Amino acid sequence: MNLANKLTILRIILVPVFLIFITVKDIPYGNLIAIAIFIIASVTDTLDGYIARSRNQVTRFGKFMDPLADKLLVTAALISLVEFHIIPSWAAMIIIAREFAVTGLRSVAAAEGIVIAASPWGKAKTVTQIIAIILGLINLSYNNVSFGIIKQFINYPHRFLNLVTAIAMSAAVIITIVSGLDYFLKNREVMRSDR
Repeated sequence: MNLANKLTILRIILVPVFLIFITVKDIPYGNLIAIAIFIIASVTDTLDGYIARSRNQVTRFGKFMDPLADKLLVTAALISLVEFHIIPSWAAMIIIAREFAVTGLRSVAAAEGIVIAASPWGKAKTVTQIIAIILGLINLSYNNVSFGIIKQFINYPHRFLNLVTAIAMSAAVIITIVSGLDYFLKNREVMRSDR
């Protein structure tokens, strides 16, 4: 197994670890550790793709598992933020539904022998989602009791943090919708019933 695939597996392993730290209340600085885990996992997403392409180590395993690992990480974070009332459930549902829809489109295309490459909108979607989720996790941590000592030094106004999180998540939702539409419009021939 090559390094890129090992990083993908690491990202999948980090998902339940992230969930433990974000949901279990008695872990000191659990939310801060969860933020660090999410950032590390997000970095492995960029790293594994770069390594696979630069070393010519693109594999079927990687093609299948890399997008799955991304979806697991983002979905786990979104559901956690909904549970703690940091983001609205409809925002998470739009993002998750888009992921299912595009995955379905790619599956149909693969059955036809067509490979749908990542688009610039897809990459923009990933970046905005990651930024919005990190801001949401910071917002959650700011309200956590274990964050109190650091809060005294940083002292961001709570309303400002809520506003920034809301703007970032709104941008992520909009770009997610545009990205999904872009994939379907550019690949509408794949969905034709007479193919």
